[in-house]
Amino acid sequence: MFKLFILSLFLFSISNSINAESNSFSIPRSEIVDIKDQQNERIYPLFIKLPQSYKRNSTKRYPVIYLTDAWYSFQIISGATRFPMNTGKIQEAIIVGISYEKGAKGNISRVRDYTPHKAKAWKKETGGAAKHRTFIKQQVFKYIDENYRTDQANRTFVGNSLGGLFGSYILLTEPNMFDNYIIGSPSFWFNNKSLFTTEALTPQAKVSQPINVFIGLGDKETIKFGSEYDMVNDAKAFMKILDNIQPGIINSKLLIIPEADHYTAFPTTAIQGINWIYRIKSTK
Repeated sequence: MFKLFILSLFLFSISNSINAESNSFSIPRSEIVDIKDQQNERIYPLFIKLPQSYKRNSTKRYPVIYLTDAWYSFQIISGATRFPMNTGKIQEAIIVGISYEKGAKGNISRVRDYTPHKAKAWKKETGGAAKHRTFIKQQVFKYIDENYRTDQANRTFVGNSLGGLFGSYILLTEPNMFDNYIIGSPSFWFNNKSLFTTEALTPQAKVSQPINVFIGLGDKETIKFGSEYDMVNDAKAFMKILDNIQPGIINSKLLIIPEADHYTAFPTTAIQGINWIYRIKSTK
């Protein structure tokens, strides 16, 4: 009965987030701010959500979960983490969704910013991952750390598809930029798997302190089930690459989700990865 009561309170709190007059819905304790990339003058909105205890616990510092593809991922992760965070099952964290360049079509922005190499076969601009990595490290981190009470030793990256490719690129080139990585359905197929023949062969940076890497994707993300690429085997190959990088310093987990494909796997990857990293172990 007690659990049912808690669930009822949770559902009631959700209903209170609906504005009865405008019949619209807003995510509690969230705001959007614009950040300019000083390298190129592009503006990127940040979607920011604070934990439930943030205001009343004025001395506490919180982990930060950084998301790519904010328009898609911010809503999913905000909703999926709300109950476990509010009931103490996982650590509370600040959620920051990094959106696409303001004024640009999302697909143009993400293809440019999340891909590590120039791909001649693509009409869209590619190969901007290094600059986008620098923007996040030098400007997004700076803004969030200066304006919110953050635990700078506990940053998590979350990316899916090309966002997962981008996270894998960061992991190989500047691994301790984040302390944890949640990588969904990574598009290692991009540019004939050039990540495997460049950064993966000669990692550009050593892991200076332990990091956690969670990779999730659907078991139907294979050619056998109609996928254009065998993303499951590519993910397994990447796990072997991680195992060979300074063994013992990277704690990794691969989750292959039954019945899921490229369009449905991410929500499960996201919440299971966050739970794996931030779960509070019971003392009972």
